[in-house]
Amino acid sequence: MKPFTTFEEILQANGMRYTSKVTASELSNLRSFWETLLRDQSGSLSDADLDGVLSSYTTLGFIEKGEGDPTAQVRPEGGASRKENAAESAPFEGSTSAPAEGSHASAESRPQSAGKDAAPAPVITYTIERSDAHHADENHPILILEDMPHVLPHHQNGAFTNPDRRSSFEYTAGGRLHSCDILMLDRRFIRLVQWLGKSHIGVRLSGIPCRRGYAVYKIRAVDINSNQSIETANNDFLQLSIQRLLASNPPEDLPEGEEAENIPQDMLLTDMPSMVDFLEITGETLPRNILNWCHRNIALINTNTISPEEKRHAQRALSMMLHIRWKDTYFESIDPDKARRILNEELYGLEKVKQRVIETIIQINRTHTLPSYGLLLCGPAGTGKSQIAYAVAKILRLPWTSLDMSAIHDSEALTGSPRVYANAKPGKIMEAFSQAGASNLVFIINELDKSDARGSSGNPADALLTLLDGLGYTDNYIECTIPTQGVYPIATANDKSRISDPLLTRFAVIDIPDYTHDEKKIIFKKYSLPKVLRKMEMDKDECVIRDSAVDAIIDLYSDMPGVRDLEQAAEHLAANALFQIETKHLAGVTFNADDVRSILLS
Repeated sequence: MKPFTTFEEILQANGMRYTSKVTASELSNLRSFWETLLRDQSGSLSDADLDGVLSSYTTLGFIEKGEGDPTAQVRPEGGASRKENAAESAPFEGSTSAPAEGSHASAESRPQSAGKDAAPAPVITYTIERSDAHHADENHPILILEDMPHVLPHHQNGAFTNPDRRSSFEYTAGGRLHSCDILMLDRRFIRLVQWLGKSHIGVRLSGIPCRRGYAVYKIRAVDINSNQSIETANNDFLQLSIQRLLASNPPEDLPEGEEAENIPQDMLLTDMPSMVDFLEITGETLPRNILNWCHRNIALINTNTISPEEKRHAQRALSMMLHIRWKDTYFESIDPDKARRILNEELYGLEKVKQRVIETIIQINRTHTLPSYGLLLCGPAGTGKSQIAYAVAKILRLPWTSLDMSAIHDSEALTGSPRVYANAKPGKIMEAFSQAGASNLVFIINELDKSDARGSSGNPADALLTLLDGLGYTDNYIECTIPTQGVYPIATANDKSRISDPLLTRFAVIDIPDYTHDEKKIIFKKYSLPKVLRKMEMDKDECVIRDSAVDAIIDLYSDMPGVRDLEQAAEHLAANALFQIETKHLAGVTFNADDVRSILLS
């Protein structure tokens, strides 16, 4: 065991220093973590623990080999590093500074490392452009390669060179090795290209000749040796990274009717090497507090200061956080007429509800942020409360996740349990974020009035208060504040009198009455029956239900609220019609009132 005071002394003793990518705020966080680590270990660390910390920080790009003042390269927050104030930024570091448009840095323009045996400084050949395009195509390329005269085909296999040497792309053609420099690079993809080059990943570029060279709009991982087969694991990881980078700036949704190609939406990062790589590539897309949290967890996992069980929990928590697409809370305008059409297609009547939803849309269009309140839909079962929530998610173009409060009996089920316990696990709110895979979502809280308030810790529903306030949510398992400004809560309840006042004040409450006989008749004929026939792939002439039969159906279920039973009756009758068509070779079946009573009461 060795006594230590500051981390800078350790760096000097090991001939290391901070890299130029480290900002002043990140340096503060690294020092804070180091001090906490020392305090937990009573002021000293073993050689194995120290090696783990240094290895982790090196992998994350925080430290590197180098003599002198360890903090000489630290970049002030929002500005250039001391090194960059005298010269251009180092290649592929994601810096906001770049060569002037149309200029290329040469080896002579790069600062050289001290010492006669030092390797030549890398050559930057590209300019950086900033794009907020949410998809890549020939008009919004990821990068542009030098290609004069135009010889590169639509698809070209090859590999990016090590960025420590030169920013270029190499490929074989005609039995010879060719190299073309990168002329332009979308700022979001700097670290991705760096990772591809340093990891020697074979790629297939898809591009098109343009005025400036060869515009690359698609990158896929390939096996260079076979020249054909796509490496599934590398390519899935690569497409997930590209998807996250494209979504990092608004607008964030694909154009209507355009599907994402080769993007593994459900890929979950679980092993440490892939999570470290993913963080290095896409770290700038994360909120600052979550990025720092990820770095601390990786450093913690690589030490021997915690138990294997705590390491397993830390790795699981890291996997969950990286699976979430952390998006900006700026919301694009939504067409109110299109929103009204969706509501009319999904719901009959409920004009008060539709009016409130349209008001919300207009408010979003004016402020480009979500309202500070959610919706609480109160009414009998089967009146379409959940259907309203799904329609709102469709209108907002957001993923949705749901939470059933009737199954929650303890607040810890929502808030999670600390990792110090062997059976610790995240709360259902955090699991919902992870399952949705997005920080901006519609959070549907079903049966809010049915949470169990008999436990010793009080009503578990009160744990929702911080989520509903939009100020951020902290899960005991994750130990990090989750931004919630992009969460739109919609709750359902049968009896609002059973909901606490603090919860009620955080919702716009809408009472939904039961349907009348005439409304149920229209819903059955225009919504329930057509929906069932589409589901069973039946033509409308194959199952005809007379008006008198519809009246009989509604009378049979007159003591049941909502229209859920009507849909079940429609499915029962359609199944009976299909049975008769198949067994009796009929073209269609028509039901009268007596037929309905006989079938549904049997």
